[in-house]
Amino acid sequence: EVQLVESGGGLVQAGGSLRLSCAASVSGFTFDDYAIGWFRQAPGKEREGVSCISGRGSSTYYSDSVKGRFTISDDNAKNMVNLQMNSLKPEDTAVYYCAAALYGVAWPCRPDSFGSWGQGTQVTVSS
Repeated sequence: EVQLVESGGGLVQAGGSLRLSCAASVSGFTFDDYAIGWFRQAPGKEREGVSCISGRGSSTYYSDSVKGRFTISDDNAKNMVNLQMNSLKPEDTAVYYCAAALYGVAWPCRPDSFGSWGQGTQVTVSS
């Protein structure tokens, strides 16, 4: 079982940066057993995969819309995955969720591939 808590959302101007963190509490398995993904959902839109990382960080995935601007990283010692978001755009505004998949992989980075979810954190980018 894994429980996830996101933090780091907020309001930022276009061109600014935010760092999201996903802290995991794991029982029965180790943090390395989980792929972790970051997803976002804007009002009126479907939830979409932003970036995913496999257990032990051996592979990563980025959506085309964030490639080159966002960086996903894991800190296995702290059971945490971070998403560094740079050069933010108004279209990045959404609720961001982290999710875990036991024995999962970084791709496909799809919501239906991940079974455990955090509560979400709001990211708002003003123009």
